[in-house]
Amino acid sequence: MNACTDLTDIARDYYDSDDADGFYARIWGGEDIHIGLYQDPEEPIVDASRRTVEAMAAMVQELDADTRVLDVGAGYGGAARWLVRQYGCRVSCLNLSVRQNERNRHLNGQQGLDERIEVIDGAFEDIPLRDASVDLVWSQDAILHSGRKQRVLQEIHRVLRPGGQFLFTDPMQSDDCPGGVLQPILDRIHLDSLGSFAGYRGLARDIGFEEIRMVDQTPHLVNHYRRVKAELEAHHEDLARECSRDYLERMRQGLQHWVDGGRKGYLAWGMLHLRKRATA
Repeated sequence: MNACTDLTDIARDYYDSDDADGFYARIWGGEDIHIGLYQDPEEPIVDASRRTVEAMAAMVQELDADTRVLDVGAGYGGAARWLVRQYGCRVSCLNLSVRQNERNRHLNGQQGLDERIEVIDGAFEDIPLRDASVDLVWSQDAILHSGRKQRVLQEIHRVLRPGGQFLFTDPMQSDDCPGGVLQPILDRIHLDSLGSFAGYRGLARDIGFEEIRMVDQTPHLVNHYRRVKAELEAHHEDLARECSRDYLERMRQGLQHWVDGGRKGYLAWGMLHLRKRATA
């Protein structure tokens, strides 16, 4: 088993655990698991997280009932359900966590959306879709878990039709981040490095994407992890009924590392909107 396969297994095992599933479902409300856009620093995480979905959708060109969307690293599928309700498009949710996918399918059925949403068990390093079969690839705070980011972007480029769009967010290191300062974060997520705006833009250009827009929203990363940590501490005893206390303590420490790294200017977060070139 190679190191990249190990990372996939580690991520799957983590998100399939009782601890992680209980924590993320409780703190984010069971729909979304990504960084929010905050109008008020103290507003509910679920509201800020949904605002990220709305802001991303507003950036997409020609999003309608004919649009075929692939959400890579779809989590519980909250973005997919919102897109279907708002635009009627068809969405494929690709995700490696069996437990998250089960919840996704259950919620789709509850809300009468399972005919418009397909949930696929799999990893984004090897997307099980045909070439040029997707109009839009969407991803929120998922690609950081891959040790083969170039491979992920190549696979996304492959499944997009010519002229198709790729819109994603990801927690990143800043372009001028000093070496070694993010080690506590990297150790927790079992990676050697994070992506960066400059790194993703360079990879995208080399693979055959053209950039539509980049939106730097880094201050929201700091506030988001601060809010998650505050919610953990405020509801610690309730969470301890679903998650081990050891997990909660490690999560608290990990969240503080993200807050500290962001405040020191070592981290970045935002939206990168790309298009597959219509011609070679």
